[in-house]
Amino acid sequence: MASPVQHLPPGWNAEWDATHQRYLFIETTTGHTQWEPPIADPEAPPPSGGGSPPPAPHGGKRRQYAAGQTQAYYGGDSLAAAAPGYTNAGAAQPQPAQLFTPGLVAESQFQQQQTVASGQQQYYGEQPEYINAPQQPTYPHQSPAQMGALADQFGQMNMGHKGPRLFTTNLLTSPPEPRELFTPPPEIILPPGSCLSPSPLANADASYQRSTLNAIPTTNALLNKSKIPLGLVLTPYRSVKEGDEQVPLVTDTVIARCRRCRTYINPYVQFIDGGNRYVKVHLYTRHLIDFVSKMALLYVFAVERGPTTVRLGPKYMVRPPQPALYVFLIDVSHNAVQTGMVATATRTILENLDRIPDENGRTKVALIAFDTSLYFFSMPPGTTESSMLVVSDIDDVFLPKPTDLLINLAEGRQALESLLGRLSDMFQDNHTVGSALGPALQAGFQLMTPIGGKIIALTASLPSIGAGSLKNREDPKLLGTAKESGLLQAASPFYKTFAIECSRAQVCVDMFLFSSSYQDVASLAYLPHYTAGQTYFYPAFNASRTEDAIKFAHEFGEVLAQPIMLEAVMRVRASKNLRMSSFHGNFFVRSTDLLAMPAVPQDLSYAIEIQIEDTITAPFVVFQTAILHTTCYGERRIRVVTTALPTTSNLTEIFASADQIALATLLANKAVERSITHKLEDSRDALFNKMVEILSAYKASMTAAGAGASAQLAISENLKMLPVMLLGILKNVGIRQSSQIPPDLRAYAQALLTSMPSQLLIPYIYPTFYSLHTMPPECGTVGEQGIIMPPPLPLTSEKLERHGLFLIEDGQTIFLWVGRDAVPQLILDVFNLPNYETTLPVLDNPFSQRVNAVIQKTREMRRGPYYPHLYVVKEDGEPALRLWALSCLIQDRADVLPSYQQFISQLKDKVNGSGY
Repeated sequence: MASPVQHLPPGWNAEWDATHQRYLFIETTTGHTQWEPPIADPEAPPPSGGGSPPPAPHGGKRRQYAAGQTQAYYGGDSLAAAAPGYTNAGAAQPQPAQLFTPGLVAESQFQQQQTVASGQQQYYGEQPEYINAPQQPTYPHQSPAQMGALADQFGQMNMGHKGPRLFTTNLLTSPPEPRELFTPPPEIILPPGSCLSPSPLANADASYQRSTLNAIPTTNALLNKSKIPLGLVLTPYRSVKEGDEQVPLVTDTVIARCRRCRTYINPYVQFIDGGNRYVKVHLYTRHLIDFVSKMALLYVFAVERGPTTVRLGPKYMVRPPQPALYVFLIDVSHNAVQTGMVATATRTILENLDRIPDENGRTKVALIAFDTSLYFFSMPPGTTESSMLVVSDIDDVFLPKPTDLLINLAEGRQALESLLGRLSDMFQDNHTVGSALGPALQAGFQLMTPIGGKIIALTASLPSIGAGSLKNREDPKLLGTAKESGLLQAASPFYKTFAIECSRAQVCVDMFLFSSSYQDVASLAYLPHYTAGQTYFYPAFNASRTEDAIKFAHEFGEVLAQPIMLEAVMRVRASKNLRMSSFHGNFFVRSTDLLAMPAVPQDLSYAIEIQIEDTITAPFVVFQTAILHTTCYGERRIRVVTTALPTTSNLTEIFASADQIALATLLANKAVERSITHKLEDSRDALFNKMVEILSAYKASMTAAGAGASAQLAISENLKMLPVMLLGILKNVGIRQSSQIPPDLRAYAQALLTSMPSQLLIPYIYPTFYSLHTMPPECGTVGEQGIIMPPPLPLTSEKLERHGLFLIEDGQTIFLWVGRDAVPQLILDVFNLPNYETTLPVLDNPFSQRVNAVIQKTREMRRGPYYPHLYVVKEDGEPALRLWALSCLIQDRADVLPSYQQFISQLKDKVNGSGY
């Protein structure tokens, strides 16, 4: 029987009611409903209210057709008029076929596609027009009633869209827009009734945990068809700034969890049997819980929050909570003293003693100095002075005294302050060249083995004596060759084996490296990598340069002040048929999926790859990260971060739900790992090929071109920035093809790529670019959300002006670019001199204050301890500094590396020639 939708008067709609097996008629203007069919014309035959039900839903993929074919598809007589877009005022250009996705007509795709005029691309900064952007359509030759009926027909054919909306864009005509990197990830659309609470906070915020896909494929075959890797990006202990939502603390000391899979109670369960049992909807299993515990946790933990911290009782402790312990290993060799590292380090520790976590008065500290010998300092309680004990036998390290080397911070404060105040002077005339870093690490390990804690090592030279000694293996002939990856691996097994020993003893190591020559960062970074620490590198450090001293002092002070989580283990659990297959980050994998972290600093990121083992039948899945730890204040706690995601068998929804930020973060981690286990060239090829695979899969499944050649390079709108971010990774110092990058700089860049959270990683691979001389008048002033920042520009030198002032920053370095023909008044307002200087003063004029406010906001707006170094770059100034700043403009061609347009063209040629 014909559908009654075809006979409805204007303003009415019909929906099939499965319960009553008949149509329900709805007046769209008033919301009035009725079972009887409305009749506009009394002479027209009334349609039956029953009739056949709409076609059963089916899960076929949507095809896309060339614009000329849509006339036959819709039965129309003509195409819509073209609208101005990326056009050329000259001769008319041939128009490549536009793409059309059936089923999205109600979302304006058809009209928008027909109104896009193809032509010569204009300059960056203009608003691009997308193939199926969400704009309000106007359909010629069709009345609103006819179009509404048409949309209803498509809805009954299962062409309506209830999941994430997919919009296709052409990378050849849609330039990167930096502001799109600040947009939230695709919306997570869970099925009705999946959560106990409608609270938007039930799912963990993306800054804590985010997935590369916000709709999980039901089969591994479907995931492979999309070519998008499935993974999680975690920052479970990100710092909380002013205005951020606080993670709630539950003090019940008992936490409800599943006895079978050990998953903790979360917002995605349903209580049954009067609250004595709960059903994990995503697993369809029942679990008995403690009623008292449930009532205590219900509001805060199970209903309102994705991330939650729970204070635990004794049964979660292997031993009583240990005090926080810090052991400082300070290099006092000639180079360390002469560069001012020792003086800056001791002064920073002295100034930050009050910031070291010690609320309960249990924190302990020790200090060991070293060159080619070890210098211990005994500080008996109740005294204000310390005595130095020298150990020259570094082949068999021992502690010269059983007590007073490790002191309580509160009780030995005066003696420690006195020692820090004169340590630099004690070694001022030290001419010893050499470093016994390995023995110093062994001594610190012996000192803290019974307790565990954090070793903070500061060294300014290559370890040259004793255990862990290294040789200079920097060979310019190897740079840029297949053998270069060998320089990124540890030269000595000591650092990995010692790191594993530290992990077992709950000892974490942070490395601060300062050498002006080769220091083998790749080998030394193994210690922080396997002990959940961090590496900080200050090449050619000299405290006489104010910026060098400020950067180190700020970052070192932030590390000292950070609350740390001790004796931690982390496990990520997921719903049935999902398995954690690979892990990236700073930790030691103790068992199949248990990650050991002696100390967990804030704002450290981890990436985990996920495998679909079998068909997922549940309507949604849950990922839950749990970190069991002891706070530096002596409490045993667990941090639980829960994310629920819907499942889908629709390839369209998979592409529409892809999170490009999470994808870039995961691929950066995979690229670093591959560069070490294989070759740097393999790493670069893997990145490029993954982008080709994703584009080819999209073209084959989501466009009319299929496996044939296409004049366009189509991708979903939510993945539009992924190619330029991958280009940023390819041009990053850690991965870039070059024979001029020192191994230390490359190794440190790789350490950053695998440890920084997405908020820091994205600007590191796609820097931020501002025009300061033309920024709107409100920029640099205080608004409702703090300092108002200028709009970011695309990373191309086309935006540089010879008379302008620009800012380029990547989270680690800030460049203040001064054009060669900069207006004299601008230079005077910024530097208070007729010519520019290498430092930036704060002057008493509005423009200087706004520029300084933008720089200060840049340094403060992101999480983490990093303090970007400021360089003032004159366009016709020092060539090396100028080239360094220009290397941040990744959309330009540089050396053998392609520009963005060349990169897109390479992708297009590969996609069209891949025969996918």
